[in-house]
Amino acid sequence: MSRTYKTRARPARDARRVTDNDEPVRFETKIAFLLRDDLAAWQRINATAFLASGIAAAASELIGEPYEDADGTRYLPMFRQPTMVFEGDKDDLTAVHDRALRRGMAVAVFTGDLFTTGNDRDNRAAVRAVPRDHLDLVAIAVHGPRNGVDKVMKGTRKHP
Repeated sequence: MSRTYKTRARPARDARRVTDNDEPVRFETKIAFLLRDDLAAWQRINATAFLASGIAAAASELIGEPYEDADGTRYLPMFRQPTMVFEGDKDDLTAVHDRALRRGMAVAVFTGDLFTTGNDRDNRAAVRAVPRDHLDLVAIAVHGPRNGVDKVMKGTRKHP
């Protein structure tokens, strides 16, 4: 009588995070940010923070559990999955924006006008005042299926 032995399946390369029971965590979706390459450092950071809040607000299932250190100090939860940050020029932003909308992905935009406003009401009014094809996009965030986000971001490069 012969026996068949099966080897344990290897975790996927992108399953770097493990749970308490060491089971690989696989993510079916991806979050990506695209920042225009001519922005000042403070503008890149500012736009990314605002875009992240938009993605988090629209998809609460993307938020993990609260953090806690060894002393029991609790911290706020964050995205439970990795996020990628890319950079590109104005044409890249226009192309990514168009591809993401055509695919029906969740999209957050940050326009150049938002650097001059001081509150959410004025931010929304600044975006609402400009037709989609004429937005001065300086940053964009997308959330969607992992392979779809990869296709939408094609042609951009990882932020240094």
